[in-house]
Amino acid sequence: MSDVSIRPQGPKDPSDVLRDVFGHAAFRGQQEDVVRHVTSGGDAVVLFPTGAGKSMCYQVPALCRPGVAIIVSPLIALMRDQVEALRQAGVSAAALNSSLTPDEASLVRRQVADGALDLLYVAPERVATSGFRQMMNEAHVSLIAIDEAHCVSQWGHDFRPEYRELARLGALFPGVPRIALTATADPMTRADIIERLDLSGARVFSTSFDRPNIAYSIVERDGARGQLLSFLAAHKGDSGIVYCLSRAKVDDTASWLSSQGIRALPYHAGMDAGRRAAHQDAFLKEDGLCLVATVAFGMGIDKPDVRYVAHLDLPSSIEAYYQETGRAGRDGQPSDAWMSYGMADVVQRRRMIDEGNAPDEVKRIERGKLTALLGLCETTECRRKSILAYFGEAHPGACGNCDTCRSPVATWDGTDAAVKAMAAVYRTGERFGAGHIVDVLIGKSTEKILRFGHQSQAVFGAGKEIDAKVWQSVLRQLTAAGLLVVDHEGHGALTLGDGAREVFRGERRVTLRKDRPKKATDGRRTASASAADLPEEDAAIFQALRAERLRIAKDQGVPPYVVFQDTTLKAMAARRPASLAAMIALPGVGQAKLDRYGDAFLAVIEEAARG
Repeated sequence: MSDVSIRPQGPKDPSDVLRDVFGHAAFRGQQEDVVRHVTSGGDAVVLFPTGAGKSMCYQVPALCRPGVAIIVSPLIALMRDQVEALRQAGVSAAALNSSLTPDEASLVRRQVADGALDLLYVAPERVATSGFRQMMNEAHVSLIAIDEAHCVSQWGHDFRPEYRELARLGALFPGVPRIALTATADPMTRADIIERLDLSGARVFSTSFDRPNIAYSIVERDGARGQLLSFLAAHKGDSGIVYCLSRAKVDDTASWLSSQGIRALPYHAGMDAGRRAAHQDAFLKEDGLCLVATVAFGMGIDKPDVRYVAHLDLPSSIEAYYQETGRAGRDGQPSDAWMSYGMADVVQRRRMIDEGNAPDEVKRIERGKLTALLGLCETTECRRKSILAYFGEAHPGACGNCDTCRSPVATWDGTDAAVKAMAAVYRTGERFGAGHIVDVLIGKSTEKILRFGHQSQAVFGAGKEIDAKVWQSVLRQLTAAGLLVVDHEGHGALTLGDGAREVFRGERRVTLRKDRPKKATDGRRTASASAADLPEEDAAIFQALRAERLRIAKDQGVPPYVVFQDTTLKAMAARRPASLAAMIALPGVGQAKLDRYGDAFLAVIEEAARG
């Protein structure tokens, strides 16, 4: 990591700090309201989507208020990236975690004692120790920020008990403003965060959770590897993440993608720690790498230029899906979220819930979240509208940037089909999975059907006019609507759900979606999206600037984006500043970075323009 020789001095007004340190001319959205509220000593709960600039909401106040800010962060990788990015901007920041050597940890403690730090990043486990609290009692604490605050909630998708101890910070540091931040929380989780952290008196700042730069696509699984390969063909040269549910599938998928000419590395908790860290480091520091991972990877990853996130398996909830897809396009540039799914996913996810150790009430809520996610997969409406509705936010639909908007889905009156499907479930004893029910409906005399005598049931062959694939879709949609329920204890058997009786009685009609003809993706890009929106001449300068950035990053052993993000390089390529005075007016160019890199990038612009 680079060294910081002096702490940033100068004006303590938030707008001045934003400009001089971080290189931004103005705050975005509600950022300024949050910053000024916290700077003046107020507590806050911040609910902003990924990419909305949550970190500025505590980093700027930390530089405006005297003392050291405590930043509670869940992952070492996140701490490392944020500390390095702050140091690149000339800010005195450090992390205190288990990755440090004893000498490194002692140095950080001395910096705290000497009042030499503006921000100190720590894990929730460390905050709970008496040694840490004693150290901070002897320091002047300016504010306390709790990042990824959804971890405090038992309803949240990444619950960590250590976060519960953070409620005591208000009493331990009276008068010190506290700010809790998350990018993902449904209304129940938000309320839980406020209660668990004792922030009932805090001002809540919430903005739209919409990520308009992300294009959502969800497809029925039909040869998943081929579908994935077709999707990735639209992202040659881009960095991205492919999520799988199991460690074995991660390894197999990464190996297979590599055999297809796509540079892919696996990441999961079962790997050797050194290899896992090396793969994460490669993803952060290199361009065009596909990381195949379980959900053990991603929370707090600051890489801004992830252009795609693909799911080969169904996530656990819409909340988890939103969090995971939100790792794409943090820089605001066009990005894709793609997922394939099938009924087997529902069975597997339901089994994981039922076999878990959570209390019954939590399991009930998790089942409801799974049903909501399946509903998102099967919806005929705008995906964005459905996602935002889950978070309690209204959206008019017709976003134009999801698969159901780009290719509207036809519907049909599926009431008769629903009656036949549910009758087949009932008449076979509510003991069999979707595959067997489809065989009954189409009149397929399998060994299993003959063994149980289901060929003699009136429902046998009652749906032979409908293709087996369509019946699979019907069963998924009836499950999404709660008319059928997957019974894990019955080995994935389908049972009748609430509302089935109303359909049987003719008191409720059922509208179903028609699945599209199978195609893997409607990929909109055929090459790297990084420079897609630049004129040819500007794109050439942009690539030259990226090469210089990569050289500098390799020399320092840091991710390229902590030197400058792509958005800053694009601005350089488009405006072509001819002086340092012109360069500092560009977004993302603060004084420290101008002093450190300005001449090198000006030289690249001048040479590229001549060429």
